[in-house]
Amino acid sequence: MKKITIAIDGYSSTGKSTMAKQLARALGYIYVDTGAMYRAVTLYALRKGYISEKGFEKEPLLSDLPGIDLNFRYNPDLGYSEIYLDGENVEKEIRTLEVSNYVSQISVVAEVRQKLVALQKDMGRNKGLVMDGRDIGTVVFPNAELKIFMTASPDIRATRRYKELLDRGALISFEEVLENVQKRDYLDSHREHSPLKQAEDAVVIDNSSMSQQEQFERALSLAELRIQSA
Repeated sequence: MKKITIAIDGYSSTGKSTMAKQLARALGYIYVDTGAMYRAVTLYALRKGYISEKGFEKEPLLSDLPGIDLNFRYNPDLGYSEIYLDGENVEKEIRTLEVSNYVSQISVVAEVRQKLVALQKDMGRNKGLVMDGRDIGTVVFPNAELKIFMTASPDIRATRRYKELLDRGALISFEEVLENVQKRDYLDSHREHSPLKQAEDAVVIDNSSMSQQEQFERALSLAELRIQSA
């Protein structure tokens, strides 16, 4: 059976990664979380002191950029790949609110996007891939056989993110999480390079009132139809 490329874009905390993982497992495809790549670079910048409340020192980051090693390694216990930064598994470290607060500033840097988009394109050269992010259907894989754009109301997304952070033991208020969601929406949609936007041929899934199972079944149905017609 012919394999296709599935591009999933959308706003933060819409469950893109969860659905992408489910699709990849169901289809036997490779899953790539591009947001994790930008978060990993953000974590690197935070650790080096290049970005903080005091400001963002872009030039030192750009100087280090060619030597930053990012790769995904399959975890058989989880059924999907996890991201490694310079040989270290940083899946937990990149999911903090601190990283979330700065990732949009890192993702607007043209040189960072160029490096990561090149890596992403290389990952998908053989198809059989589910990739989620902000610009997958518009920039990385504009010819993807299936493009999905996910959305939900900011309040609902913030509620989901808040519960997730509480489960991880974070000491955070709902208001802080909602502010972060709204800020990221604006920055992602208004950045100069590869802004978040819906591809013209993308199928929109608004999961404000959908369960994870319902959205997965909708996406799987779309994928199976595109595979049959490929």
